[in-house]
Amino acid sequence: MIDTAVATFGTVDILVNNAGIMDNFVPAGELTDDLWERVFAVNTTGPMRTIRKVLPLYTEKKSGVIVNIASAGGLMGSRAGAAYTASKHAVIGLTKNVGYQYATLGIRCNAIAPGGVNTNIGASMTAPNPFGMERAMAGIGTNPRVGEPEEIARVALFLASDDASFVNGTVVAADAGWMAY
Repeated sequence: MIDTAVATFGTVDILVNNAGIMDNFVPAGELTDDLWERVFAVNTTGPMRTIRKVLPLYTEKKSGVIVNIASAGGLMGSRAGAAYTASKHAVIGLTKNVGYQYATLGIRCNAIAPGGVNTNIGASMTAPNPFGMERAMAGIGTNPRVGEPEEIARVALFLASDDASFVNGTVVAADAGWMAY
């Protein structure tokens, strides 16, 4: 993906890591290695690899922006199952690490933590675990509303813009205030 962008446009200035899958609300006691590894491969390893790939480009030109799509699940303990929650916590840790370590090289790395958003991520839910879903959804009634993808895109555009030049290594919650409860 990065090679194609460089071949087509000459460089990469902004990287948005936006792929993600759910984990069927599977709690830790019923989690399989396969599910853990699949969720981490998409939600955490994918962003790490794209970040690793753009860093030489960004380092050479002393500029570049990375925006990772994390989740309210990466800031809270039970908005999904164990694998999804841990994978999004890892994305937040990666974001903070990269943001700090590369800050003096003109590189910014931030994350967005969306709450419930009207996307197709639910398609990765095949057989929700009844116990895990009951526990994870216990607070859903406090969610003020479901967001639209365009609302998250506007936050990403801000973070990628020069208007956010002093914003680095942080997580912006975009959840209509859900986590404020």
